[in-house]
Amino acid sequence: MKDPRMQKLADIIVTYSCSVQKGDKVLIETTDEAAIPLAELLVDRVAEAGGTAFVNIYNTRIKRKVITRATDEWYDIMREIDLARMKKMDAYINIDARASSSELEDVPIVKLASYRERYVQPVHFEERLNNTKWCSLAFPNPAYAQAAGMSQEAFTDFFYKVCTLDYGNMSKAMDPFAELLQKTDMVRITGPGRTDLRLSVKGLPAVKCSGRENIPDGEVFSAPVRDSVNGVIEFNTPTEYQGKRFENIVLTFKDGRITDFSGTNRPHLEAIFNTDEGARYTGEFAFGVNPYISKPMNDCLFDEKIAGSIHLTPGTCFSDCDNGNKSAIHWDLILIQTPEYGGGEIWFDDVLIRKDGIFVLPELKGLNPENLRR
Repeated sequence: MKDPRMQKLADIIVTYSCSVQKGDKVLIETTDEAAIPLAELLVDRVAEAGGTAFVNIYNTRIKRKVITRATDEWYDIMREIDLARMKKMDAYINIDARASSSELEDVPIVKLASYRERYVQPVHFEERLNNTKWCSLAFPNPAYAQAAGMSQEAFTDFFYKVCTLDYGNMSKAMDPFAELLQKTDMVRITGPGRTDLRLSVKGLPAVKCSGRENIPDGEVFSAPVRDSVNGVIEFNTPTEYQGKRFENIVLTFKDGRITDFSGTNRPHLEAIFNTDEGARYTGEFAFGVNPYISKPMNDCLFDEKIAGSIHLTPGTCFSDCDNGNKSAIHWDLILIQTPEYGGGEIWFDDVLIRKDGIFVLPELKGLNPENLRR
């Protein structure tokens, strides 16, 4: 018998996140085999909603080998095949159950960049993100538990608490903040070290993320006016990108462009920021508010939702908040501003709206953890 919490999660994904309707075609993809029980439930739930499920299971070890050996012909054929399939889908569900987060660690950065630019960009960023209802989620397994520094049992309990909270209540609590963010011109971010960054979000929409497209969820994002970012920001959350691990990243901006950077794994940092012109500019600026996520676990799907955090994203923007920046990369870099991580302040048009990770304006206090846990 399957875990009832898994059944609840499948219901949320199909009925709330993807809102599957009669006649919808739904592509379900899972990384490795651990998530097959959830995939089975999703197939049933999609059918009960009147849709048709299509399933693809792939293996990260084989993916590593394929990316390493990929030729021009491979990219041309796979892009054509998978674009044609994606264009027939109404919804897309991705379950990340990879057994190791380091499987791509030794793949040359140029190979990873080619894979992202020639396959991921057209199939997922251009087609799937813009033309399907979609939801991406992790799945509890030993690799995630180890990354979080927890036993698998404790991580599984944490996972279901984080992923099955009341997203409807969260969405309502986000409304006043989204309204304020959309009216804002200048944002100032301060924090430990040299962090003092200014950017404008004038004229750009505020987008609520409350369980529709990511599980777990809990963020509100906008995008900087492309040439408005100035100052320095020091990120305090470890991150993995293109199979590589990075820590202590510090970025310096002038007129929107990254002019200097530091951090571990500098040669790969430089390769990422030199991917294309858009890699030196930002495409997203967001606030994390999930009340059950309080510390990093080296997985962006969780870490970007940490309550009291922000993230700033070198690379391409989303179509629903288009600041004009296009790139083959999209890398969420996270700064936690709770007291345990050094604190910090957020100012909207010279008004303090959040201090040490806690919203201080009365109309925004519904987003503080004690209110979202209710």
